[in-house]
Amino acid sequence: MSTDPGRLHATIAQAIEAAGGWLPFDRYMALALYAPGLGYYARASQPFGRWPGASDFVTAPELTPLFGQALARQLAQALAASETDTVIEFGAGSGALAETLLDALAPPMLRHYDIVELSGALRSHQAARLARFGDRVRWLERLPAAIAAVAIGNEVLDAMPVQLLAFDGARWHERGVVLDADALAWRDRPSALRPPHDAAFAPGSVTELHAQAHAFIATLGEAMQRGAAFFVDYGFPAAEYYHPQRSGGTLMCHRAHRSDDEPLRDVGRKDITAHVDFTGIALAAEAAGFDVIGYTSQARFLLNCGLAEAMQRAEPAARADAHPLIAEHEMGELFKVIGLAKGCRFDALGFAQGDRTHRL
Repeated sequence: MSTDPGRLHATIAQAIEAAGGWLPFDRYMALALYAPGLGYYARASQPFGRWPGASDFVTAPELTPLFGQALARQLAQALAASETDTVIEFGAGSGALAETLLDALAPPMLRHYDIVELSGALRSHQAARLARFGDRVRWLERLPAAIAAVAIGNEVLDAMPVQLLAFDGARWHERGVVLDADALAWRDRPSALRPPHDAAFAPGSVTELHAQAHAFIATLGEAMQRGAAFFVDYGFPAAEYYHPQRSGGTLMCHRAHRSDDEPLRDVGRKDITAHVDFTGIALAAEAAGFDVIGYTSQARFLLNCGLAEAMQRAEPAARADAHPLIAEHEMGELFKVIGLAKGCRFDALGFAQGDRTHRL
């Protein structure tokens, strides 16, 4: 299956017309990324990888299996504490993380590895990569009504559609997409929506709201009877996310390992993401019955889970591959980890030192 930009553009144009000529950005982003058979994540070629030309961006599991091996230590603790034997991964991408975790956590500790994946193309890649694990791996069409498991999501929250808000100095507007002579264009409408954090926004400021990510956390919390969840992503607490100096927001596109801020161009051919407001995620989690058991940088989380010791045992090339995971100027500080638990209590290994929950 390959995406057809012309058909995707026509699908978006039809959606704009059906909505009365103006489509909220979150609905546009959902179509651009996930329209069945047409969206960015529906294409046959994988976006994940280390090299431009063959991929659009790299994620931690593609850099090195040491990421998954460190995460496995945290999952092992959570599985034991919650007395469960199932991991649910949201958005398993290339299957690299699932493969590492399945190798690291053997039965009876991990009997079932369930994957929730919106992209049929990525499901096919995952099935081929994980075939050797047999029926330990299952793909879910939807979340079960009741869950006893440990859930994980690596770079999942950032790909959930966001609403855009723009401030003209007097009023807030919601930013949407219209057709201008068949081309996609921006159009703002006055809105009652507001950023969730008070700040002295300058005229021209643009920012995002994460209603879909919050709804996802609420749905997970409603279904979770006993277990934990860990989400790894780039983002900030609300005070940093909505800081007046971040006047342009965080919306970005990725293609061939380059970034831009033009999501209306080359639709279907590049990824569209926004950084995560981790304060909003924590509040949504608590409202859904979760306890927030930790929040810290990816570097601190992985070091707490034994990454430094694993790097010492590794060959020099493998150590070099793992270094961006903890380097402050690369993934180590920009990426954060938040831990949630429900129906069980434990002092999570990954937050043993350097917990920043108080900053949320």
